[in-house]
Amino acid sequence: MQDSSKGLLAAIAAFSLWGLLPLYLKALAPASSVEILCHRIVWSVVATLGLLFIGRKAGKLLPLLRDKKIMLPVLLAALLISGNWIVYIWSVNNDYIVESSLGYYINPLVNVLLGFIFLQERLRRGQWLAVFFAFSGVCYLTFFYGQFPWISLFLAFSFGFYGLLKKTSPLPSLEGLCLETSLLSIPAFCFLVYLTTQGQSDFIHQDNTGRLLLLGTGIVTSLPLLLFGFAAHRMPLSTLGIVQYLAPTLQLCIGVFVYGEAFSGKKMVGFSLVWCGLLIFATEGMLMRFKQKKACVNSSANQQSLEE
Repeated sequence: MQDSSKGLLAAIAAFSLWGLLPLYLKALAPASSVEILCHRIVWSVVATLGLLFIGRKAGKLLPLLRDKKIMLPVLLAALLISGNWIVYIWSVNNDYIVESSLGYYINPLVNVLLGFIFLQERLRRGQWLAVFFAFSGVCYLTFFYGQFPWISLFLAFSFGFYGLLKKTSPLPSLEGLCLETSLLSIPAFCFLVYLTTQGQSDFIHQDNTGRLLLLGTGIVTSLPLLLFGFAAHRMPLSTLGIVQYLAPTLQLCIGVFVYGEAFSGKKMVGFSLVWCGLLIFATEGMLMRFKQKKACVNSSANQQSLEE
């Protein structure tokens, strides 16, 4: 099997796992959102350290801990991703899966906007139009549906700023995630111990299946990231950008068809404006890459003719 085909399968697997995550989190619902977050942090450290030991990369982490230039962005990234996780867990277990899915539809356009603001990346007309449609969708949901979509915007911007830090970080994704969760693991572990001493730990009161599900949060967190990293190195970004919409689409379907969350006509209008923005964004990106590829081929052909 070619690398591109392997990359596509890995990407589909990664975004499918992220899309099906609400089903997993719902199974943990007897536990509080904070306890689930703490388990996710602690067991993610165990999982990522295990993977680093298997790959013989764990020894590279110690020198990084002494480098303030690296650890400060890692700390900021840890705070952003933990904030993203707690809001997402809370939204899923309080029947806001539909609204959380909107956040991950908006996220690619937030990434473009953050690139323009912080990395001086120029936005083309099509990209501005896509951002405008997404902004219109958010405004519609706020003023006509009557509810400010704070969950969607928090998830989109927290993950957007997290991605911005990761983009400028010299660390690979696995090492970065290990350091981020390690910084948060001490307070997370202390909180879990406190719950246990107070007799309020769901881990203690759960059956073996429930305990295994809480332990599995580390794998559920690490595995999609590994698959995503594998895919990103083996397939075009244009294809990866389209596959990423699989995750929020699965989340939306789960929220509406599995858990019966409301999806009224007004909410459909707001989502449709965002979807129009995404369609413009994806189409404009593919056309631009096609033009660049064609220009590159023509340039090579002209160069070859000159040499002849």
